[in-house]
Amino acid sequence: MNHSSFITSRRAWLRQTSAGFGAMALNGLLHAASNPLAVRAPLVQPRAKRVIFLFMAGGPSQMDLFDPKPLIQQRHGKSVNAPLPEQHRHVSTDGLLALGTDIPVRPRGQSGVTISDLLPHTAAIADELCLIRAVHADNNQHGPATLQIHTGAIAEARPSIGSWVSYGLGTENQNLPAFLTIHPGIDTRNYSASFLPAAHQGTPVTLPVKASDPAIAFLTDPATDDASQRRRFDFIQRQNSRLLTHHDSDARMEGMIHSLETAFRMQTATPDLVDLSNETEATKKLYGIGEKTTDKNGRACLLARRLSEAGVRFVQVTMDGWDHHGNIRGDLPKSCAASDLPCAGLIRDLKSRGLLEDTLVVWSGEFGRTPWSQDLSRTAPIEKHGREHQPDSFCAWMAGGGVRGGVMHGETDEFGFRPVSGKVHLHDLHATILHLLGLDHERLTWRHLGRDFRLTDVYGQVVREILA
Repeated sequence: MNHSSFITSRRAWLRQTSAGFGAMALNGLLHAASNPLAVRAPLVQPRAKRVIFLFMAGGPSQMDLFDPKPLIQQRHGKSVNAPLPEQHRHVSTDGLLALGTDIPVRPRGQSGVTISDLLPHTAAIADELCLIRAVHADNNQHGPATLQIHTGAIAEARPSIGSWVSYGLGTENQNLPAFLTIHPGIDTRNYSASFLPAAHQGTPVTLPVKASDPAIAFLTDPATDDASQRRRFDFIQRQNSRLLTHHDSDARMEGMIHSLETAFRMQTATPDLVDLSNETEATKKLYGIGEKTTDKNGRACLLARRLSEAGVRFVQVTMDGWDHHGNIRGDLPKSCAASDLPCAGLIRDLKSRGLLEDTLVVWSGEFGRTPWSQDLSRTAPIEKHGREHQPDSFCAWMAGGGVRGGVMHGETDEFGFRPVSGKVHLHDLHATILHLLGLDHERLTWRHLGRDFRLTDVYGQVVREILA
C-alpha cells in the first residue's frame, strides 16, 4: 500500500473508532480523576480566547525597527558616553561607537506608531498594533533569555507559558492539544510542561518540505496495520489504568493516559489541519506562500490561524535569523523580508474572519540589540558592524484580544538603552497575557516541591494601560 492509500484508509478507520473511544473515556473507563484538557472557566472576565505567539529568535534590533534615536543617528560612527556600567563592558563593545540606522523609521497610520521601512506590511497595519517600547529581561545570553520569555525563569526547567494556558483553560477541541509550537528550536524546555501534567506539554510541529513528510513526528506508523495498532493502544491503556488503581493519585500517570488519548484522536484531526492545499490562492498570497523568501514563515503563520480557529489555545511560531552581531545593515533586511508579510498577513486574515477580536497575537524576541556597534572582525568599517545583545530594553507588539490598537507604550532614554517610563518586565508581559485570557497570574498555581509555583514566580503586574 502506498503512503497516500495508507493515510486514506487510516483516516477512515480512526473516524469510526475515535468517537467510541472518546465515549469510553468520558464514562470513566480509565481511572484518571478528570480530563486535564477539558474546557475550564476563566478566573476573571476574558478578553481573548486564544494566543498566537510569534517568536523572533535571536533578538530583533528595536532601534532599526521601532524605536529610533536622533542622538545615535547624529553621532553615527562616533563614540558615545553611554550609560553602561564599567563592569558590564567587554571586548565586543570597546569604543561604544554609535550605530545609526540607514533605513527610515516613520510614524504610520492615523495613530503614528513608528515602524521601519523594512517592515512595509507591518506598517500598513500599524493602527492594529500596541507597540511596547520598554520591555526588559534579565539575561543577555540567548539560552537563558529565550528560556525566560517562554517560562519566566532563566535557568530552571519550569512550565512554559503555553503549558500554563493549557492547564488554566484546557482546549476547545478535544481532538487536539491545547498547545502547539511550530518550528521550535532544539531546547525542549521552551515548550515543556515540566512539573505540570504531561497532557499540557507543547506539541512540536515542523511543516514538511515534501508533502509525504509528517508535520508531527510519529503521528502515524506505516509499519503497523490498523487492527494491530488498536490492540496495542488498548493494551497500553489497560495497563496504565491498572497501575493507576494502585495509587490514590498520580498526576504523571493520569497525564500520560490522557496524552495517549489525545495522540490517538490527533491522527484523525491533524492531517486535514496541516494540509494547506485547500486554502484559496488569495489567502496563500496574503501570507506570501509560494514565494521563496516568505514561504516557510507564511505557511507557519497560516497553520497557526487554522489551529487557532480549530480551538487550540496557544500556538507559537518561531522565526529565527535575528542574531545580527555583524553586518546588520546587510542582513536585517533579509530577516524582515522573510517575516514581515507572513506576520501582517496573519493579522489581516484573523481580522477578516472576525477572529482578531478574541485572538491575542504577540510578537517579540528574547531581547533587543545595543545602540552602539559591535565589530567582530575588529577591522571592518562601521557600515559592516552589527549590534550586541541588549536585555535592558527592547520592543514587542501585541494585537487583537483586548489590547488597544494604534498605541505606543513606554519610552527609553536618548541612547535607546534603558526605560525611562512604562517599563514592562517579561513577568509583566506574562501577567498581562494571562489576564487577557481570563487567568489571574497570582492564582494560577501548581504545588511542587512544597510550595506553589506560578508562571510569574512572585513578580508581575498587569499592564493595564494597554488594555482596550
